[in-house]
Amino acid sequence: METLRTPDERFTNLVDYDFRPHYIEINSLHVHYVDEGLRAADPVLLLHGEPSWSYLYRKMVPIIIAAGHRAIAPDLIGFGRSDKPVRREDYSYQMHVDSIEALIEQLNLRNITLVCQDWGGLIGLRVAVENPDRFARIVAANTGLPTGDAPLSEAFMRWQKYSQTVPDFPVGNIIQGGSATKLTPEVIAAYNAPFPDERYKAGARAFPMLVPTRPDDPASAANRKAWTALNCWEKPLLTAFSDGDPITRGGDRYFQQAVPGAQGQPHVTIPGAGHFLQEDKGEELARVVVDFIARTMATSNP
Repeated sequence: METLRTPDERFTNLVDYDFRPHYIEINSLHVHYVDEGLRAADPVLLLHGEPSWSYLYRKMVPIIIAAGHRAIAPDLIGFGRSDKPVRREDYSYQMHVDSIEALIEQLNLRNITLVCQDWGGLIGLRVAVENPDRFARIVAANTGLPTGDAPLSEAFMRWQKYSQTVPDFPVGNIIQGGSATKLTPEVIAAYNAPFPDERYKAGARAFPMLVPTRPDDPASAANRKAWTALNCWEKPLLTAFSDGDPITRGGDRYFQQAVPGAQGQPHVTIPGAGHFLQEDKGEELARVVVDFIARTMATSNP
């Protein structure tokens, strides 16, 4: 497998991102993750989506560790400081699930709070239900777990077509397009940093086509199985969707109705945020996560 590794100098002096890099090897690939806070503290696993990277969580990490938790934000393979296979065919939904499972096992993470958005949920929800003993609770934010049995939103289908036809995949501008706030040139440059040229973007290009849109998609059966497990999931699950995301709008209600652990939770809709609500309202989302952990810990440990 031919891979690329973004030069380290691309990540120097990024605005508000001064976390020390950490790496593990997964199937001969160099995988980067942010790891802040006390190692003995319970981990909050922050999973990004498409086409962002751990930079997306920079506003949330300080609040999470100030509350006494350990914040872990990996870069998915093909993104951020992680290695990037150059062929789109080297990426699969299952590969991403397996890599996050491997990271959790190598770091021996337990009592995890999963925070997942976009593809972070498509991957993280699978990992959680397949490894329930390692997870304590879930925060689902602007995400879903499609099986291809129901049509996806018109907005997603337009995005999928755009992602395959645009000549130059403009990562930073895509983040801007999915955000409600005006990003500074420095922030847009930080989102572009992992991708010096088009050769580095195979993973970003591949992701939209890996979303199950047909009942016979390669990932559909596994996602149906995951939904069967979620339909029995009694650990706390909180939805924290934004009010301005046309792609995932309404998905929070499905989780609230279908997952037993979502019953009676203080689900929130975060106003003034787009698809990338960590970018628009990261501090607010972090406080939602911290409060949810505190409340559910108190409930489970009176």
